[in-house]
Amino acid sequence: MAAKRDYYQVLGVGRDADGAAIKKAYRKLAKKYHPDTNEGDAHAEQMFKEATEAYEVLSDPEKKKLYDQFGHAAFDQSGSGAGQNYGAYGETGGQNGTGGFREYHFEGGNMDDIFGDIFENMFRGGFHGQGSGAGGFGGFYGQESGTDGFSGRTYRSRGQDVRAEVSVSFDEAAFGCEKTIRCQRQDGSVQTLQIRIPAGIEDGKSIRLRGKGGPGVGDGQPGDMLLKVCVGTRLGFERKGCDVFSTVQIPFTTAVFGGEVTVETLTGHVVCTIRPGTQSGSKIRLKGKGIVSMSQPSVYGDQYVTIQIQVPTQLTREAQQKLREYEAACKKQGGARNSAA
Repeated sequence: MAAKRDYYQVLGVGRDADGAAIKKAYRKLAKKYHPDTNEGDAHAEQMFKEATEAYEVLSDPEKKKLYDQFGHAAFDQSGSGAGQNYGAYGETGGQNGTGGFREYHFEGGNMDDIFGDIFENMFRGGFHGQGSGAGGFGGFYGQESGTDGFSGRTYRSRGQDVRAEVSVSFDEAAFGCEKTIRCQRQDGSVQTLQIRIPAGIEDGKSIRLRGKGGPGVGDGQPGDMLLKVCVGTRLGFERKGCDVFSTVQIPFTTAVFGGEVTVETLTGHVVCTIRPGTQSGSKIRLKGKGIVSMSQPSVYGDQYVTIQIQVPTQLTREAQQKLREYEAACKKQGGARNSAA
């Protein structure tokens, strides 16, 4: 049997390392060698067990004190240096009472989330279990049982957040709507949810459905569902924030002499006045005809209407003659002005 490596060497810390440094070193190794991310890798499994064994001892002030004084003999049932027994450790790591190393695996999920949430919940107040006696330690942690892997102490952990998407039309996003969605849970079952899409939501924004995510561990609260909203388009309209943009075409004569034009808005049609001499590209602002603000329900954006002048493509002979007369009159007027200048 190969000799055990020094626990400080296993974790890569000095003998003067404090609890925070020891915990940080172990966390790094646990993430690197955890069996769920190194499936079938016997070396990684052994490194994980070795690091866990070292951490269980060095994170406990009493055990650390014994180890610093007597080394591995402090925990060897055949050794006499410590005068007491904290459980035997073989090459397979901590024992679960039957000589086997217990491991708990997680299906799916992100290892950073697992170590970021559950790790902190487990080790808040110390990694070791109070009053663990000679039972040793039994692996890493058990999500299924809701207990830590060392003392069997119950712990709680919030469930993971899940993400989903829902598609809505341009008008549904503008005015709000009710939607029924169906989402598949991790266990394969399907949950049906009736949700409210708030008026004014923009494309790509998410709605948080509290408690509709993954189940919690132990008595932990369930996670949330982050529902991304995908907003469709509407012909003739473009949205920028709470403002909408559209175009309207007017006859050449209306641009010259002025008049009225009917403009489509999200809530119906309005009649707008066109001033004489209006140029193509000019804009009409329809105040309050945009989309409601989600943060301020009493505030609405505006609609900006760009004017496009229609250029006639088919003219009667009479119309052509009148336009030529108009062209000649403009040239004559322009020549007279140049002569006066």
